[in-house]
Amino acid sequence: QVQLVESGGGLVEAGGSLRLSCTMSGRAFRYYGMGWFRQAPGKEREFVAGIAWDTGDTYYGDSVKGRFTISRDNAKNTVYLQMNNLKPDDTAVYYCAAERFGRNRQEVNEYGYWGQGTQVTVSS
Repeated sequence: QVQLVESGGGLVEAGGSLRLSCTMSGRAFRYYGMGWFRQAPGKEREFVAGIAWDTGDTYYGDSVKGRFTISRDNAKNTVYLQMNNLKPDDTAVYYCAAERFGRNRQEVNEYGYWGQGTQVTVSS
């Protein structure tokens, strides 16, 4: 059974940076495409970034392109989301997701495994 645990959320001022981490246990991480999503109060869960299981190709939502970077470390079973130049609109619960052999998956229903989420709050 895949388990995902996020960390790194918190409160930051606008223009600041945070790095989120998500560590997988229970399965071979290297076979999983990984994604980050976020959900603000009253809004649907939104794709933020994804990384392919094999090529390492990365994909981003339009609202974060140029500011966020997703990366993975297969030796540590961990995917990261580096968030720079944060804006108040980035405030949300951020979720890590995984799908076996996933590549360029940007929809919620394309991921079978989810973490519990970590809160990111950006003050103006």
